[in-house]
Amino acid sequence: RSAEVNAGEVITFSFPEVVAAELRAVDIPLDVIFEDKHLLVINKAAGMVVHPGAGTGEDTLVHALLSHCEGGLSGIGGVERPGIVHRLDRETSGVMVVAKTDAAHRGLAEQFAARTSHKEYLALVDGVPAVMSGSIRRPIGRNPTQRHKMAVVEGPGGRDAHTDWERVEAFGGDLASLIRCTIHTGRTHQIRVHIKSLGHILLGDVVYGWKDSPRLPIQPTRVMLHAEHLVVTHPITGKVL
Repeated sequence: RSAEVNAGEVITFSFPEVVAAELRAVDIPLDVIFEDKHLLVINKAAGMVVHPGAGTGEDTLVHALLSHCEGGLSGIGGVERPGIVHRLDRETSGVMVVAKTDAAHRGLAEQFAARTSHKEYLALVDGVPAVMSGSIRRPIGRNPTQRHKMAVVEGPGGRDAHTDWERVEAFGGDLASLIRCTIHTGRTHQIRVHIKSLGHILLGDVVYGWKDSPRLPIQPTRVMLHAEHLVVTHPITGKVL
């Protein structure tokens, strides 16, 4: 990655042997909202990683699901992501749906891809927006200089992103406000990036510029974002959940 390649140079490389990931079931309590033989809906705790990855331990949601469902999860997501149709960031809490069967997985994935599902989030942000509500349609892509972050990217690299928001409550005059966001697309860090484009930062979101405020009696220990409301059509029964 750090070396320039010049004409005429020969590069030798090899692929490491592919070793299938082995995940074991770990008995971690889950807050179950709904469950049947096809799918499971949980209230994910803040701080829980959804699926294994670099630097994660055996405390992810997938490990907990393998225990709770006794291995009965859709395999479409692969060895490391069984049952995972969509995800929430580590620090985000709230409602998530998990597929137990491949048929349920395909049906749910189609809804998310077609944007027929409905997702609402609550965000606690610094300051108070000047207006009560709005709609943000600004493309989001990888930050060109800080690759671990996303940004509003106009032009190549930016993907369509749409967030509707409304102010629910203001606190301490101009100290902070609770905002409900409805997302119509599912871009990485979408709410965090769109809210920042309004001139506000989610409390606790150090990645996007949050710094502890002496005006707050208690400092946030995580990004203050919660997946409050999810509406999907049950992929097998057709019932709206």
